[in-house]
Amino acid sequence: METYALLWAATMNAGTVLAIASLGLLINEKAGIVNLGAEGMMLCSAIAGFATVSHTGSDLLGFLAGMGAGAFMAGLFGVLVIWLGTNQYATGLALSLFGGGFSAFVGVNYVQAKLPERVQYAIPYLSDIPWLGSAIFKHHPLVYVCIAFVLGLIYFLYKTRSGLILRAVGESPESAHALGYPVRRIRLMAVLVGGALCGLSGAYISIVYTPLWVEGMIAGKGWIALALTTFATWRPARILLGAYLFGGVTMLQFHLQATGIEIPSQFLSMLPYVSTIVVLALISKNPQWLRVNMPASIGKPFFPGS
Repeated sequence: METYALLWAATMNAGTVLAIASLGLLINEKAGIVNLGAEGMMLCSAIAGFATVSHTGSDLLGFLAGMGAGAFMAGLFGVLVIWLGTNQYATGLALSLFGGGFSAFVGVNYVQAKLPERVQYAIPYLSDIPWLGSAIFKHHPLVYVCIAFVLGLIYFLYKTRSGLILRAVGESPESAHALGYPVRRIRLMAVLVGGALCGLSGAYISIVYTPLWVEGMIAGKGWIALALTTFATWRPARILLGAYLFGGVTMLQFHLQATGIEIPSQFLSMLPYVSTIVVLALISKNPQWLRVNMPASIGKPFFPGS
């Protein structure tokens, strides 16, 4: 039973990485912006967070540095696609490629670096409960913050005026502009918040999830996060569930190897990506359902007065 508790704990940990990034991308897409640069932003944020902690010893400063790096890169992306009208998909891909190369260049001197000893977290008394203690109550605080953020985002999007305006911008920017809302500024704010969350996810990977730095350590998690927004049909709660699902598939490979099941490691490594493709293929069989749920102006540029 303890083995399964540890598997579930690892699933929540891995799922948190995907959920934080996916929620940021969801906010972007709710405003009508598709940012394919998540992988690059997460890589740059991972090295920014890792370098900050290695020099200061403060995880909090590391997370802030990661969020700042993600928001800065997202801001550049936002200016290009929102004000200069560049293609969202091409600009996002360029951002991802740039992030991969830049992070590798900056991180050369940190490959052998080590962070200060990591703190082991546990909720008093609850962590002593058999099975549940190991499975649920011994996580980094950011795991619980992520769950709380999902609940807060649901309330924001569907119960507040600001959330309604954000969704209106994503559905019909022309109508929102006609009502006097600053569509481009709202979209830029959504992009900045989304970038900061992708940055937080990247920093979490290099500081907590695997406390080290190696080139390309995000290993496709940014692309899985992008796929998760579609998998969840742009719903925050479904993103969290989907993140745990994909996190569980990722951790399953290590669990199977530990139990001695003879499966090639290459096959196990590709499981998360195969699962992503299968899920997206199944969802795509009902395009009408996707159209009903996705923001109507997603990926489409908006020019006031045009």
